[in-house]
Amino acid sequence: MSFMTLGFCQPILKAIADLGYNQPTDIQKQAIPAILAGKDVVAAAQTGTGKTASFVLPILERLNIERKLRGKRIRVLILTPTRELAVQVEESISQYAKNLNLSSMAMYGGVDINAQKQKLIWGVDIVVATPGRLLDLAFQRALHFDELETLVLDEADRMLDMGFIDDINKIVERLPVDRQNLLFSATISNEVRRLASTVVNKAVEIAISPKQATVAKIDQWLVTTDKTNKSALLSHLIKDNQWQQALIFIETQHGAAKLVSQLEKRGIIAESIHGGRNQANREKILKDFKSGKIKFLVATGVAARGIDIGELERVINYDLPSEVDDYIHRIGRTGRAGASGEAISLVSKDNFRELCAIESRLGHIIERKEFAEFPVKKIVPVSILNYVPKNRRT
Repeated sequence: MSFMTLGFCQPILKAIADLGYNQPTDIQKQAIPAILAGKDVVAAAQTGTGKTASFVLPILERLNIERKLRGKRIRVLILTPTRELAVQVEESISQYAKNLNLSSMAMYGGVDINAQKQKLIWGVDIVVATPGRLLDLAFQRALHFDELETLVLDEADRMLDMGFIDDINKIVERLPVDRQNLLFSATISNEVRRLASTVVNKAVEIAISPKQATVAKIDQWLVTTDKTNKSALLSHLIKDNQWQQALIFIETQHGAAKLVSQLEKRGIIAESIHGGRNQANREKILKDFKSGKIKFLVATGVAARGIDIGELERVINYDLPSEVDDYIHRIGRTGRAGASGEAISLVSKDNFRELCAIESRLGHIIERKEFAEFPVKKIVPVSILNYVPKNRRT
């Protein structure tokens, strides 16, 4: 199957070709025909699977008809949990729609609301928004939903985790009943199913398994270490391997600032991004990281689903996340759309439970590497996946 056989118009096919896309991914093969047919869709797909294109491309195809847009009206609403993801999705829309006469904008808090009001005056075809800022503008009558054709809930599970359910319900109440509904989520939990039951209508259900989503071309390995040696070990890995780029995940804002300082003392320049930094600062840092001006970016979970770099070489879990899904999302920042990538984790003894959960989800043991310069005092036990009962040992 090719993008041409999916039925896209020539301007969209040219944009896809310019981006170097050759074959649709699994989620795209299943979702695009259903969306083009006007059906509601509920899809479970991790990052790195081509999820955004799976709903943006067919939406653009369906919008690509002559129609005059009225002031303060929108035709498509895409709700996202974070500012970073809103920006990322809107950037993708701009790339895919560069040969079409369609407008789009990202709408989120932390920036001047008047500038967003101004953009809405003549109407916008596609709005990508965080729930809070969208409601602010709706309450101020800066936009109306009476001409809305499609609603997309992107990263629905994360929106529920962040407590957006009331905002989502308030938004859905304002929308026309006759609309297409698309819900994309990393996992389809009971909470997500309850949300889907109030939003979608006779939906086509699609599931791309987590094992598929981790992408075979991501080389995953780990180093066991004592917590006190983590920053020194990371510095050693960066210098010894001559790494030129890495996205480094850490659990806390304080830890991010501390790690940047520790790396700097060892001659490695890095920046940090987390929820405590203002929006303008975060946007500049992300832009500089994408352009290569910043080589090493230390990020808390706020960036796990909001960074989209086509050829990100590697991600590093300085801290293992407490949730397996977060691990999947993190490593999904590399090895995107079939490209190769590398995911490294620094694992101390108190991470053993998280490691077992991750390896159980993956269905295999993550390769362990040792470095003589960093002997481990608190040994990380063998994973339960590799455990052999005493009566079966030779």
